Amino acid sequence: MPHLHEKIDFAVAVFVVGSGRVLLAHHRRLNQWLPLGGHVELDEDPEAAALREVEEESGLQIELLGERPPTTGNGTRALIAPRFLDIHRINATHEHIGMIYWARARCGTLRLAAEEHFDLRWCSGPDLDRLAPEVSPAIKWYARKALEEVAG
Repeated sequence: MPHLHEKIDFAVAVFVVGSGRVLLAHHRRLNQWLPLGGHVELDEDPEAAALREVEEESGLQIELLGERPPTTGNGTRALIAPRFLDIHRINATHEHIGMIYWARARCGTLRLAAEEHFDLRWCSGPDLDRLAPEVSPAIKWYARKALEEVAG
């Protein structure tokens, strides 16, 4: 997906939790363990981007977790708010505003999108400390927080 703007884009990150584990992907281009996700495209909202990215990257259909306010009306559609937001630098001239969601798998069979990832892995809290390459402190924090809030 090309960038929508030369300086900043919106992106989603989805921590899918199931059976006390969180799903991470070993990203091929970045050589990092990351949640599933990617750019919000011009013709979609963040919820649609999260659902699309997870299905494209894992074969799973998910349910985003969170509260949807009862404010949908004529010309307005309420969205599930992300659990967290961040802004992170992609390179010297480009940043992403990240919308970080928690989710559960509804259906589907886990499959690797080999063009994007080396591996997909369901990780327990202790597994996060054993992956190679090492998981970044931020991803570990979000993954553990998702495990705590969704599984707990």
